[in-house]
Amino acid sequence: MSTFATLSAGPAHADEVGTEEYDYVLSGNVQFNQEPLEGVLITVEGSGYEASVKTGVDGKWKVGVPEKATYTVSLDEETLPKGVIVAKGGSTTEAEFGLTKVKAVNFFLGEGVRTTVSFFDQFVNRFVNGLNFGLLLALAAIGLSLIFGTTGLSNFAHAEMITFGALMTLLFSVTLGVPIWLAIVIAIALSAGLGWSLDAVIWKPLRRKGVGLIPLMIVSIGLSLALRYLFQIFVGGGTSQLPGSGLADMKLGPIRLSMIDLASMGISIVVLLAVSYFLLRTRIGKATRAVSDNPSLASASGIDVDGVIRIVWVLGGGLAGLSGVLWAYFRPGVSWDMGFQILLLVFAAVTLGGLGTAFGALIGSIIVGLFVELSTLWLPSDLKYVGALVVLILVLLLRPQGILGRKERIG
Repeated sequence: MSTFATLSAGPAHADEVGTEEYDYVLSGNVQFNQEPLEGVLITVEGSGYEASVKTGVDGKWKVGVPEKATYTVSLDEETLPKGVIVAKGGSTTEAEFGLTKVKAVNFFLGEGVRTTVSFFDQFVNRFVNGLNFGLLLALAAIGLSLIFGTTGLSNFAHAEMITFGALMTLLFSVTLGVPIWLAIVIAIALSAGLGWSLDAVIWKPLRRKGVGLIPLMIVSIGLSLALRYLFQIFVGGGTSQLPGSGLADMKLGPIRLSMIDLASMGISIVVLLAVSYFLLRTRIGKATRAVSDNPSLASASGIDVDGVIRIVWVLGGGLAGLSGVLWAYFRPGVSWDMGFQILLLVFAAVTLGGLGTAFGALIGSIIVGLFVELSTLWLPSDLKYVGALVVLILVLLLRPQGILGRKERIG
């Protein structure tokens, strides 16, 4: 025998979250055999927003959401009474608003034995997801670290360079109908061009005028705000999906990954290996390290410092663009402020690994990515980013220069 829990409009005494702040509402009435179920945890995620609520004594709940978009609504089966399970359709469903500001979805409940996932299986699965997240963070963090190492600039507009890569992929793949692989290549090339343009138009002239690092950082914050809201003007406040983002997961033992996840990890590893080769084995890479260590001595040795910095901006822009594409698949979705959502984690990774060290940024990113995903085994999911910053503070209290220090700021 089965019945269902309906996410219906207008419960009279529901537990509520966000209904006063937002106009759009998801609401529900969780019952089994016509009896209300109290304390059932419902989680709503989407468009960078997440909220959780438990059903009241009448089985009802409400969650306000910030915009008319598609949201993932999850029912935590661990909070259902013993012997009650989600009989069909799964405990997670997608809710998309229609013409009204409320949305109804069904969870079908029934009698049965609940299947639980062991702690070990959860740990392994989240470890792999954390590694995937850390690798895409590393792409952005290495670019940011290279820029800091050669110029001393803490570039807050790096967030918008991440967003730019995802937006260009969306433009060419979805709007213009270009094959996704070609759209990604074009987006990375345009992101590299954006890095070159920003240095040529803004940063190089400011460096030549001898502007200090603090004013430069303030300029980068203003540039970040300007670009972010310019993106919103052109693409709106919603979230759009890239082609292939809805592919089903594959089960590899306890690990659940989609083909997109596997491709993301493979691409990240190949690109990071290529960057390592560039820094350690090529003349330009060695020159980059020399400029980072001592720009005056590098210039006296015949190295074109401005040329090296320009190459670093191009490389940093391309890596940020690729990171944005992979982040759009990991979230999933493309939005106007998606780069800003992980900017603090990128800075945390760079600082944790050691300011200005590319390989330190890689190590810091892996640590942050793993901690963010694994921490949800013990912490509420909305605290996972805060936990990563706590780890950063603890490490810096013990080792202020970061894990790899600053003896050699690039590499």
